[in-house]
Amino acid sequence: MRSGFGWAALAVAVLGGCGSDPEARPRGDGGAGDAAPGGAEAGSPEGGYRSELYADAASWLCLPGSDRDACTRDLDATVLSADGTLRPEPFVADADAAIDCFYVYPTISTDTSANSDLSPDDAEWDVVREQAARLSSVCRVFAPVYRQVTLASLFGTTFDTPVEERREIAYADVLDAYRHYLSVHNGGRGVVLVGHSQGASILRRLVAEHVETDPPSRDRIVSALLIGGNFAVPDGADVGRDFQQIPLCRSPADVGCVVAYSAFRSDVPPDPANTLFGRPRTGGGVAACTHPAALAGGAAPLDAYFPVRDGLVTLAGLPPLDTPFVRMPGLLSGECVERDGLRYLEVRIAADAADPRPDDIPGDLTTGWGLHLVDVHLGMGDLVTLVGAQARAWASR
Repeated sequence: MRSGFGWAALAVAVLGGCGSDPEARPRGDGGAGDAAPGGAEAGSPEGGYRSELYADAASWLCLPGSDRDACTRDLDATVLSADGTLRPEPFVADADAAIDCFYVYPTISTDTSANSDLSPDDAEWDVVREQAARLSSVCRVFAPVYRQVTLASLFGTTFDTPVEERREIAYADVLDAYRHYLSVHNGGRGVVLVGHSQGASILRRLVAEHVETDPPSRDRIVSALLIGGNFAVPDGADVGRDFQQIPLCRSPADVGCVVAYSAFRSDVPPDPANTLFGRPRTGGGVAACTHPAALAGGAAPLDAYFPVRDGLVTLAGLPPLDTPFVRMPGLLSGECVERDGLRYLEVRIAADAADPRPDDIPGDLTTGWGLHLVDVHLGMGDLVTLVGAQARAWASR
């Protein structure tokens, strides 16, 4: 048995910044010369739109064609089997992927202001690498920097700026980036929207206000992966609460649909009295839960990727590994369940003291959060597989 996760390091990563080497980050000089090639696409839903901010490559964490792109490097993994066998898994990005992914990261900024600045720190670089970069094997990934509501705001620091104004600042940046992306970079390609936590909430609003109401924009959507954001549907239906026209995905062949879930340990289920996830934010309906490897329902393995070092939720107690990520097939499984009026992804760990894999995973923050920190990590491989299948389905429509 191997155990002993870096819980103290995890708390520091979330609440006080991450310890990765800043020199390893693909910074670029931030000038206009870093911008990826592409002109305004007159036939796009945003034909002719151009953002002064997002025309600069320094405003993107991932931007195909830019020397700053953080989504195409340093993603090799080692597959660690239950018998101790180690197998390298080199990562290869697909520069010719048929579709795009547009990613909005969760609340991660350690800036001490109410809204973050537009200069990403280690936390932003780490989270895009762990939650979105691996998708570049099946889609071109675009990930804007935005003035998000910070951890300081989330955890109770008092600011003069009203909460709603803070949210509007974050949302306006993402909307600006998305309109610029559609006009300058999209070129008629299908788009997967990807967001976690605050990112999922922003994308939920963007779709409701600017995508569902516009058929050309809606037709671009391959899927929306809105994870850890309490996306809601009517009880007994797949559409009609947060979205009026875009339903939940129920098959890998479905396109124009939503994947959403929040994860909890099987032995630490959410408490209806204090949980933050597993139920709608306000109003009626129920929280959506779609296991990315079992969209129709039922239990299925989870194909998780965890960082080995210098990450937000780094595993400790592993054998020596030469790669930045690790997969451990068979260790985790999940099933969407409903208990006490809550719907969530119940995660089971196949702990075995006789094998070399860890008997536990990190990801808990505090009471009511469940495995929120690793919602995306848990299903990363499944999400990559699903997006690849949806890309093929979208192309064959």
